[in-house]
Amino acid sequence: MNNKEEKTFLGQPRGLMTLFFTEFWERFSYYGMRALLVFYLIDTVKRGGLGFDEATGASIMSIYGSLVYMSSVIGGFIADRLLGSRRTVFWGGVLIMIGHIVLSLPFGQGALYGSIALIVLGTGLLKPNVSEMVGTLYTEDDVRRDSGFTIFVMGINAGSLLAPYVVGSIGQQVNYHLGFSLAAIGMFFGLIQYWRGGKNLNESSNRPGDPVSDDEKAGLIRKIIGIFVVAIVIFGLMAFAGAFNVTNVILVFSIVGILLPIGYFVMMLSSRKTTKVERSRVWAYVPLFIASVLFWSIEEQGSVVLALFAKNQTILNLGFINLLPSWFQSLNPLFIILYGPIFAWFWVKLGKHQPSTPAKFAYGLLFAGASFLVMIIPVTLFGQARVSALWLVLSWAIVEIGEMLISPVGLSATTKLAPKAFQSQMMSMWFLGDAAAQAINAQIVRLYTPANQVTYFAVIGIVTVVFGILLGFMVPKIKTLMEGIN
Repeated sequence: MNNKEEKTFLGQPRGLMTLFFTEFWERFSYYGMRALLVFYLIDTVKRGGLGFDEATGASIMSIYGSLVYMSSVIGGFIADRLLGSRRTVFWGGVLIMIGHIVLSLPFGQGALYGSIALIVLGTGLLKPNVSEMVGTLYTEDDVRRDSGFTIFVMGINAGSLLAPYVVGSIGQQVNYHLGFSLAAIGMFFGLIQYWRGGKNLNESSNRPGDPVSDDEKAGLIRKIIGIFVVAIVIFGLMAFAGAFNVTNVILVFSIVGILLPIGYFVMMLSSRKTTKVERSRVWAYVPLFIASVLFWSIEEQGSVVLALFAKNQTILNLGFINLLPSWFQSLNPLFIILYGPIFAWFWVKLGKHQPSTPAKFAYGLLFAGASFLVMIIPVTLFGQARVSALWLVLSWAIVEIGEMLISPVGLSATTKLAPKAFQSQMMSMWFLGDAAAQAINAQIVRLYTPANQVTYFAVIGIVTVVFGILLGFMVPKIKTLMEGIN
């Protein structure tokens, strides 16, 4: 492929356009659902909701998000060992579309749990492999790499920006289920676009990088059966003890969400397929992973804790317009779209003189922590009274600077630090950071009440800032472990 043919989308490889718009529509469907879901969970049955209390609704939201990213392990394995990235992404999109269709049906909690199962598995198949395919468009030393991932993240957030206004408005003002049906339509558009643009992708995505051998198949089947048996035993014992309820099921999944990435690190570090240099790079990734958990814990609370703050304590009547609580979910992608071109230009401008990956992570944590600390101010000044929407705008404006320093950079670093035999599965590790964060959130968001808001925002914000400072001191050691990768 000559240079002219390669640079056909904003100066990037042609395949970036296909993946950009695939993620645009996938994120439209997913974040449209997310913008509406917490309000559907806690609204009264008479008004079309499911009638959960706020603590339980918030916890369900968090564990739903955790399971979505947890399932990236399955998607990474299927792509690496069975189908290759391209087909795995397509079938993931199909499951997501069906999941949103199920959620659009007025069948109460049954439809909710069925939708969770389908969207969890579908997103796990799609999301890590789309990002991994972006990495295959570049050579390891291509200076456009971070810029390309930044543009890709802008595609993600363009879909996320549109979704709360379309899905949220229809869902909150007309009917929740009609809103969820729009999310299904969005995923359908994404599948059509992906199918048509497949010719622009790297041919390697059609093949599994480390296909399962005939000798391994029997062992794989035994492991799958073992997992199902363990799950049946655990939930069976809970039912026998009279402890099978939403709260305890969420607790089990929270524990799994924390243990899963630990097991994955052990597996990659101990594998014979991992070389000495690759093992050092995985060790360098460990503190970056912990930093990502802290960051995503704050960022993902935007659709839970800050969503509840928007509903209960924010002035929504501005005189000339009545705001909907779901619309605030557009602030996340709005600021990323505003910041994206600036950061993309800035990293290219600095070239090889830009801060190292761990330094960017350290700065990102400082901004993330500050976004929660700033929320202490209106709560301290006005208590539980409704306050200006500008406080939420400010909080999101700050945390999204952190996201620009961590999310696209983390995606890029994950592809660069990945052992060859675990490329897609290493990308799954990046998403397991979000899974672990939301698994933790599923427990801590229960502690959020109007009475303890100052303590809640302060503790989480301070812990994040302190770790950011510690990570800054660790930068030289991490750079050494990265073995030449910046």
